[in-house]
Amino acid sequence: METEPMQLSTIRKEPRALVGTVLDDESWMESCMPLPDDDETGSRIREQRRLARLTQRQLADRIPYSLSLLNQVECGARPATPGFVAAVAHALRVDSAKLTGPAVTALPATRILALVAPIREALDRFDLGPNPDLTDVRPLSALITEADVLCQQVRATRLRAAADALPCLIVELTHTVWTAPSGAAWRALASAYRTAHDVALKLDHPDLARVALDRMGWAAGRASDPCIEAVQRYKRAILWRCATSEPLILSGQTLLVGETTREALAVSGQLHLGLATVAAKHGDAAAVEAHLAAARELADRVGGEAGDVHWLSFGLANVQLHELGTAITLGNFDDALNRARTIKLPTSTLTSRRARYLVDRALVEMEAGSAKTSLVFLAEARRAAPEQTRHLPGTRATIRGLVHMSRRAPESLGGMARWVGM
Repeated sequence: METEPMQLSTIRKEPRALVGTVLDDESWMESCMPLPDDDETGSRIREQRRLARLTQRQLADRIPYSLSLLNQVECGARPATPGFVAAVAHALRVDSAKLTGPAVTALPATRILALVAPIREALDRFDLGPNPDLTDVRPLSALITEADVLCQQVRATRLRAAADALPCLIVELTHTVWTAPSGAAWRALASAYRTAHDVALKLDHPDLARVALDRMGWAAGRASDPCIEAVQRYKRAILWRCATSEPLILSGQTLLVGETTREALAVSGQLHLGLATVAAKHGDAAAVEAHLAAARELADRVGGEAGDVHWLSFGLANVQLHELGTAITLGNFDDALNRARTIKLPTSTLTSRRARYLVDRALVEMEAGSAKTSLVFLAEARRAAPEQTRHLPGTRATIRGLVHMSRRAPESLGGMARWVGM
């Protein structure tokens, strides 16, 4: 049963748990109302109970502890003893660590390690010169083509396919730049390193992503290509999102001073979008709008979506997606919801960007109290790009919000939570 639509500006003044669409026929309001933003044991117990579709009374009937104590533990008013945790874990049929430890990763560690370990080894060979173990290295033209294909696979969210092919490509390109160096070879190697960064980041390995970006900078400098160097600094800034982010992006803009090619305009526009993202993190709404305005002007000059420029896909649609993202970061959910509901992505939009939009749309719909609509968009994101969607922070945030908006989570939401490892 849906609640009457409410304005977000009104909703944000009330406790978040008092807002939302009822996900079953029972009232989801309980005596412990605040929506926790932390990972305390009581919060996890409540989360897992709701995913099991149990009320507090039903769970209390299954453990040798009172309903009153369960309520107090979930509220954070009483600590959960080891015995209490063990009893709840047994009743819910989950591991105790799920109630007391950090959230588990979306994929088993062994599966992720099998993907990233060979990439890490390939990155480590960057300064070792020619590889004496290579006997059959493909021509540079074939390596350049594959570097482009792997970029495309990541944008299509085929992460495992890209991760499987990357190590051999990096090893062969590294050998090539040491035996027959050229600008084209260095650019292809920089592209492969950039793809390694993207894969590592999407698989939740930021440490490896940083290493890949360092290698990308090393190769880009030898390629003598200011656009690639600027893209590398943009990627570094977005990855770190700290006090050095703005100087990094500004230094990228400095590299492009005087450059008027379509490629340079697209990269410059993307840098403005990066600065808007950083400004939103700092809560500087004026700077956000200034950089978004500059990006819109450059998008007009570029004309269309520049998907051929370093796989940035810079254009009006990308600007609109960043307008949505910065509104969410600034907490302007009225504006974010309006933007999300008016965005019409072109059919050429990369799958990775479309999935990100769908997750953002699910998040703002959840914040607006439209739980069923939120779950629809989350499911659509999962269908469009399962590998990427499962690792986006917004996915977990939305699922947690939906769980806490319901007394007993519907099976569809429970399945989504299990899918991301909650």
